[in-house]
Amino acid sequence: MHASEQLLQIHYEALKSLPFFPKLVAYMSSGPVVPMVFEGRKVIENGRTMLGATKPEASCPGSIRGDYCQDVGRNVVHGSDSTESANREINLWFTPQELCQYKQAVDPWIHE
Repeated sequence: MHASEQLLQIHYEALKSLPFFPKLVAYMSSGPVVPMVFEGRKVIENGRTMLGATKPEASCPGSIRGDYCQDVGRNVVHGSDSTESANREINLWFTPQELCQYKQAVDPWIHE
């Protein structure tokens, strides 16, 4: 999807007073984005580990930012930092009808 500048301004509202905010909104609205919702145990903690540190040079190899990012202003991915942020962002990007509940066949084998 293409995110509108209006949607991005709401999404990144907490950063509005920072000098890089206009460039962030312009960059994020310059091409397609793929919003996703993940769920599971420790999903925020584990998801942020997979993303890597915000500053690419501080990201571990094997993380998304560690492998694919060079500049903090182009860090490729966003991940919610808390359950509250996740709920806010999910409601901003998705309607309830766009979210689905399902059971994975492997769940009994990998979860207690």
